[in-house]
Amino acid sequence: MSKEIKVPAVGESITEVTIGQWFKKDGDSVQMDEVLCELESDKATFELPAEAAGTLRIKAEEGDTLEIGAVICVIEESDSGVKSEESKDSKKSEEKSKASSSSSSKTGEVKEMVVPTVGESITEVTLANWIKADGDYVKLDDIIAEVDSDKATFELPAEASGILRHVAKEGDTLEIGGLICKIEVTEGEPETSSSEKSSSESASSSSSSSDKDSYATGHASPAASKILSEKGIKPEEVKGTGKDGRITKEDAQNAQKSAPAPKTESKSESKAEAPAQKPTQGGSREERREKMSSLRRTVSKRLVSVKNETAMLTTFNEVNMKPIMDLRSKFKEQFKEKHGVGLGFMSFFTKAVCVALQEWPAVNAKIDGNEIVYNDYCDISIAVSAPKGLVVPVIRNAEGLSFDQIEKEVVRLATKARDNKLSIEEMTGGTFTITNGGVFGSMMSTPIINAPQSAILGMHNIVERPMAVNGEVKILPMMYVALSYDHRIIDGRESVSFLVRVKQLLEDPTRLLFGV
Repeated sequence: MSKEIKVPAVGESITEVTIGQWFKKDGDSVQMDEVLCELESDKATFELPAEAAGTLRIKAEEGDTLEIGAVICVIEESDSGVKSEESKDSKKSEEKSKASSSSSSKTGEVKEMVVPTVGESITEVTLANWIKADGDYVKLDDIIAEVDSDKATFELPAEASGILRHVAKEGDTLEIGGLICKIEVTEGEPETSSSEKSSSESASSSSSSSDKDSYATGHASPAASKILSEKGIKPEEVKGTGKDGRITKEDAQNAQKSAPAPKTESKSESKAEAPAQKPTQGGSREERREKMSSLRRTVSKRLVSVKNETAMLTTFNEVNMKPIMDLRSKFKEQFKEKHGVGLGFMSFFTKAVCVALQEWPAVNAKIDGNEIVYNDYCDISIAVSAPKGLVVPVIRNAEGLSFDQIEKEVVRLATKARDNKLSIEEMTGGTFTITNGGVFGSMMSTPIINAPQSAILGMHNIVERPMAVNGEVKILPMMYVALSYDHRIIDGRESVSFLVRVKQLLEDPTRLLFGV
């Protein structure tokens, strides 16, 4: 008797899939629920399990694109395989029942965990990484997975104590409220019985002695695969420490690219082969494709919409940074000793911007339909380059903060951004944005407005240039500053006057102390 395995329905909008990799060969003996291959759609990667035990007959090859419902392989069922599988299942169930009776008891309750609501504008998330494996015992509030949205990364805590059962896979995109896993609630923590220990030891020894690894061996999770591709490391060069040898996110982060082994050739062989060698062109010709993250997709859509929906214009000026640099060099040691944080340029720019925004409120406003919303407060967004993309955490009521309070808030938000720990509340809102491309060496740029805000200030690198001062040429540390603004709400007089006021405050920072 033959069992046809067809491409399953994996989503409402998915009409076809591509065979990524076969884990079994044609003619291999397979067991029930054993993973046969990987299927890739335009949204996620899925594993195809065997629906029966028997001999595998492959009908489609790696790289083939199949429609939903198409036959992908056939399993020739055998009675012996079914019987052996039944006996294995019965043995496993007996061992599990013995272990559970001796250590803990199941209550019969199954806790279904769904994707929580993480923000008003977030409708879907991506399962980035399972921290707990399928079948693991978890306690209440244990972190079991990491979930990525288009704004931040969240940790998913267990909502009960019991045995974890995965429903979604790493890389899956789930809607808010979608089922992500189940927890079989138990009373008490299970203890590993001696029979299970001996069986696990024998299994580990047999696996180490055997040359064949499971399908998971050397297979990287989506998060780990992304990190390895950025480092230019192949999964074959990394030893996985996860379940069945799977390469985890931590393995990828700790992986180092191995140096190529030097070739040892005799002089006679090299001379003989030299004429026959074809001249090679320098540089690699390889290319790779990666799916865009949720954060990158959202940023892309918003940037394009801003360019299309606003009348964006940029005005420039230049600032003599010598007064600020002199102040910093004079007081930075005392400042750090008293406040425990360094005195940077961002506090000066933030204070100057807040003063200018209160004098020119249109730059701090936004358009809402047919109305203009003026803000009497200054919530300053600061652009931070995080591992997963650009994020803009917000400094609330910056107009009322002192220099040390601004510096502490900048350090706190930047640290959380680089650790992917920012919350939705810390990134929503904002009335004006400051971005510093100078840390990367940018001399001049036209920053794009952070919607729904109406303006953004771009800082750039500091370069010593000859400047005419009172009829004399002096070498001064100069910085170009750029203000991109929405011309629908901000006129040229307001934008230029705002930037001139910022320049005035920065070139004479004592004005910030007296408010003049």
